[in-house]
Amino acid sequence: MRLAYIKPWHWLLLVAVAGCRGAVPAVGDAIGGRTAGPLAYELAKVSSCEDAEQELRDAALVEMNAQLDQALAGYLEHGDICTATFVMEDSGSAPRATSGTNNQVASVDEADFIKHDGHYIYRVGPGALTVLEAWPAANTRVVGRVTIDGTPVKLFIQGDLAAVYVSVPRGGSTNAEAATSPSLAAPRGACTYGYGCRFEGDGNDTAILLFDLTDRTAPKLLRRFDINSSLIAARRIGNTVHTVVAQVAPLFGVKTWPAAVRPCTVRTAEVRQDARSAFEQLRQENIEKIQNTPLIDVWPTLREDGVAPAEPPCDAIYRAADGGSAFTSLLSFDLSSNGGVTQSTIISRPGAVYASAETLYIAVPQTHSPSEPWFEELSQEQEASSVHAFRIGSDPKASAYLGSGVVKGRVLNQFSMDEHRGNLRIATTSGHLPSPDTHNTLSVLSFSDRSDRNEGRLQLQGQIDHIAPGEDIRSVRFDGDRGFMVTFKKTDPLFTFDLSKPEEPKLLGELMIPGFSTYIHMLDDEHLLTIGYDADDHGDFAYFDGVILQIFDIGDPQVPALTHKATIGTRGSSSEALADHLAFTLFQGKLALPMTICEGGGDGAYGTDMTFSGLIIYDVSVEKGFSESGRVANPPSSGQYNNSLCQNWWSNAASEVKRSIFMDEYVYAISPNAVHVQDTRALGRDIATVHF
Repeated sequence: MRLAYIKPWHWLLLVAVAGCRGAVPAVGDAIGGRTAGPLAYELAKVSSCEDAEQELRDAALVEMNAQLDQALAGYLEHGDICTATFVMEDSGSAPRATSGTNNQVASVDEADFIKHDGHYIYRVGPGALTVLEAWPAANTRVVGRVTIDGTPVKLFIQGDLAAVYVSVPRGGSTNAEAATSPSLAAPRGACTYGYGCRFEGDGNDTAILLFDLTDRTAPKLLRRFDINSSLIAARRIGNTVHTVVAQVAPLFGVKTWPAAVRPCTVRTAEVRQDARSAFEQLRQENIEKIQNTPLIDVWPTLREDGVAPAEPPCDAIYRAADGGSAFTSLLSFDLSSNGGVTQSTIISRPGAVYASAETLYIAVPQTHSPSEPWFEELSQEQEASSVHAFRIGSDPKASAYLGSGVVKGRVLNQFSMDEHRGNLRIATTSGHLPSPDTHNTLSVLSFSDRSDRNEGRLQLQGQIDHIAPGEDIRSVRFDGDRGFMVTFKKTDPLFTFDLSKPEEPKLLGELMIPGFSTYIHMLDDEHLLTIGYDADDHGDFAYFDGVILQIFDIGDPQVPALTHKATIGTRGSSSEALADHLAFTLFQGKLALPMTICEGGGDGAYGTDMTFSGLIIYDVSVEKGFSESGRVANPPSSGQYNNSLCQNWWSNAASEVKRSIFMDEYVYAISPNAVHVQDTRALGRDIATVHF
């Protein structure tokens, strides 16, 4: 059988823990008798650990060969790849009211680089956990700091305890190697919005540090967990923390680009032959690694305080009809106890993560290839999402795999999913613009056996297909029995859905307006508040333009109406909140938005004059709409704005200010370098400033 390139996210193997060794077939041998027949997504128990390991090594071999073939072909056929982009009001002891993290689900906290408890602000950044005493506001100051090796990226705070996530450089590649290897050169940061990026983490390992904060001036390290996987997402329910991590780097230490091949070398016949030889030598080195590296060396291994577990047990292994060589794990532990960590691992590429208070879902993108197995029920589809469900909650020991399902298309991000009354609602897009075949689907899934969900199957209950042909999804929001979706190509259709009957979801209303929203917020039961981009219509397409805020009346879902709109800047203007909902802060009628404002653009031309960087505060009401009440500037130290930042692309929206916090009448504008504190009743002047 010819070796086909089996993409790593097309393979699934669920294990409690596994680690055994087996042999690898030579290149060109048949692999496990797999064919390009129907692909089943329900799990079956593997007869032995050896069989599981055999599939893992087989898949790694197939993927490695395909990656080398593609890399060499690209090198030989394209002469200038060196310029390509490779994308792998009182001063009392506490404020009366404060804003919190803008969580998707109210009872499920999401990790972020800033947290607060109403008196202290906790911030993680390069090399440290910093504690600021933030009340009284005018006296905001740093009171504690603990140095952390690696790059702290997110944290949770629960009472006097903190869990800090640290990105730790992974061994095996050097800076020099990355500089010459297209497969290694692409920086991968957190994917927050999901349009044009994948939820794969940063490629580094992860450490989780637990701190005692009883003495805020001197946080005390209590425990440390390390796992050779990258952070994808984390949620906290009470004292219990649930963390999704993944290994998406090549397993077994294989490399996909020879160090001797320089991408920017002129392609003479001699250079081309040398490249072929170098790739073949690397292929043989990789085969040797795949054959001989013990599985325990590449398995996602959790260490506590530097101590690795003994040889993992091999008593609960499950797989689908195929296999794979990428790991995604769910780790659950109690912040307040010394108990262990419950770990579940699937051999699967990671995906977008959504969590209710009871269930965590991972939607993994898949692409159909004629030479590979595929889902029989989706035989006519080119894209699908495998959806894997895990039980979570306040007891970490109860965390467990529940079951899987599949839907056509790919999700945009976590807001494309929602669980309500035991049903998963999921919105997906099939196809890519500008293809006219692009369309969208809203599906409702539930477990076939509600009395025993363990190892169950998420089955399709109802579906609305071919929504907005020729457009793709830009934002989704679910609210109880209702759903809202925004799609775009040249105008912004806002769709409303009735989901009260899972077997009969209904499209109720549609509103066509220019532009599109990237985030939808429930302002109240009858109004949506959105942030997105305006657009300049050119018939068959439209240019995105300045940032827009909008309020929609959805009291009558059959006739949604735009009631208020505010435009900020021109093309190139940007806000962190456009691509990360954690940067969106609505508190007691005040909206705080990080903003970079650029003027002088429009109709496809980027702005040429950056006029503001900082935080803008709006008074928001359903009656009056948006009224700007002031700004908190975060100017550069030079005092000169950087006009080059006006070249912002819409899906990579960013701003210097990243987050904001309200405490009573005071607002804290937080950037990587500083915290600016101002009184919302007299905006324009800092009453306190802290520099990091």
